[in-house]
Amino acid sequence: MAKEIAGYVKLQAKGGQANPAPPIGPALGSKGINIMEFCKQFNARTQDKMGQVVPVLITYYTDKSFDFVIKTPPTAVLLIDAAKVKKGSDQPNRNKVGSVTWDQVKVIAETKMPDLNCFTIESAMKMVAGTAANMGLRIKGDSPF
Repeated sequence: MAKEIAGYVKLQAKGGQANPAPPIGPALGSKGINIMEFCKQFNARTQDKMGQVVPVLITYYTDKSFDFVIKTPPTAVLLIDAAKVKKGSDQPNRNKVGSVTWDQVKVIAETKMPDLNCFTIESAMKMVAGTAANMGLRIKGDSPF
């Protein structure tokens, strides 16, 4: 017999560095989820993404057990890493803070492909390019489409 789902919790935590301190502890504690067990499992499954922000969707059940799915890092975080800037522009239409190449956009689109609602890499690249534009990043080179 399947377990009865009590609800969902969405979090973002650094890979391999989850601990019971806020924001993870209060978010899970209020739902009755074993915080230390989640931290151990999360850290074990995200050792390869050490220090990178990783979204996680936790499904918790009425018997206080849980499952979780690790998503790909946010596009904005990947773009900031690729452009080597601290943050996006406060006025993206006026102040450009950095640039990325179309090759970098393609790599990010391939990374994000499982979590995006598109079917082709070109569509994924357009989504990533739109995020880059909204962050105040230029894309160097000629558009591949």
